[in-house]
Amino acid sequence: MEIAKHMSICAINAKSLLFSQTDLSQKLSLCSKLCFAIGGAPKEVAASATAFFLQIYLLDVAQINAFQASMVLFIGKAWGAVNDPIVGFFITKSRWTKIGRLMPWMVGCTPFLVVSYIYLWFVPPFISGRFIWYLGFYCLYQTLITCFHVPYSALTMFLSTDQKERDSATAYRMTMEVLGTLVGAAIQGQIVASAHTLKHCSTHNTSASYLGNSTGAEIVKSLVPSQDYLSHSVSVTVQLVQSNFVLFCTYAADLRDQFHNIVLTILVSAVISIPLWQWFLQRFGKKTAAFCGITWIMPFTLMLVFIPNVVVAYIVAVSSGLSVAASLLLPWSMLPDVVDDFRLANPDSKGHEAIFYSFYVFFTKFAAGISLGVSTLCLEFAGYDTGACKQPAPVVYTLKLLIGGAPVVFIVTGLMILLFYPISEDIRLRNKKCSYFLLK
Repeated sequence: MEIAKHMSICAINAKSLLFSQTDLSQKLSLCSKLCFAIGGAPKEVAASATAFFLQIYLLDVAQINAFQASMVLFIGKAWGAVNDPIVGFFITKSRWTKIGRLMPWMVGCTPFLVVSYIYLWFVPPFISGRFIWYLGFYCLYQTLITCFHVPYSALTMFLSTDQKERDSATAYRMTMEVLGTLVGAAIQGQIVASAHTLKHCSTHNTSASYLGNSTGAEIVKSLVPSQDYLSHSVSVTVQLVQSNFVLFCTYAADLRDQFHNIVLTILVSAVISIPLWQWFLQRFGKKTAAFCGITWIMPFTLMLVFIPNVVVAYIVAVSSGLSVAASLLLPWSMLPDVVDDFRLANPDSKGHEAIFYSFYVFFTKFAAGISLGVSTLCLEFAGYDTGACKQPAPVVYTLKLLIGGAPVVFIVTGLMILLFYPISEDIRLRNKKCSYFLLK
């Protein structure tokens, strides 16, 4: 009865939608999916490098103090978040061109994005103005990456009206983006691993002794959720663990020679397991898959807490790749369903796809900016010593809290928020039938 009711609503609105939609219900070719997916890989190479290594670069290479680094990270992320809805609004007002309405934004911003990214990793010869230098280029980088990411992610809605085809294209995209993350972590990780260990520092980091029996346990826990956009609470978790992971390995554990290999293990596992989650969400539904994907890592995390060693760390790294893949694929597969639901409820409102994607990224970036700024500020209050071979006990305990305790709290909070996600599998199937009916 419920489906019949909504089918009748679809019939009433059919006249207003029938002539405004193009026939996008055809099956997407493998070439189309690959071409769409490859576009996201370069962005993830840069995002991986900045997420894992920008904080320690600002502290130990650029040698600005922890307070200034926290301001760069927070203001930069907040600036990027503010730009998301603004860019989304201007995209909706853009005119259609021969290459569409979204493509000119991506093509136009790319050269400037490359230049801003290069200067972000350049150490200027002056010292007093470095804070302004990095703040300016990080904000510019965030603006330009927004001009690329918002239209690129919104392209999903224009690939096909078939939910299954869009989900498949999203799976291809997530696979390529994880590969991009893998490349970024591999290249930058090897550079950091070979260059960051100072020659005058001993191989054994005595700061790690402050952690007692949990030295190895917290490392992989910091890597478990890679880029989990299911909720903004989990997004905070991601940014906390990514930005503090290298610091934790360097100053709070004797795994500075292993962290890049652990990262690569997790990302390789994630790439392999994305097809598994694509099958799982089609078989059991997206909400169920999201719960299973996030909760999968929790027992392994507890195992590492009580059995902290390198062997267990790699076992958990392989297992955690499953959660990483789920956290990448499922939220972006769920967002088009939200747009579909809005379209059916508001048939006269058209061209707002970019607004949905921009506001989604806005809240994610805003939460990430707060987490990055607060975490780096906590290190400042704990007494972080820039360029030192080891850090005092309060810094080590702060890193342990940022890597271990806080992420668990945010993951649980994110799962609680997911309980209130309104689009069940029945509603999704109802919307799919309505969309199919309107196209006939």
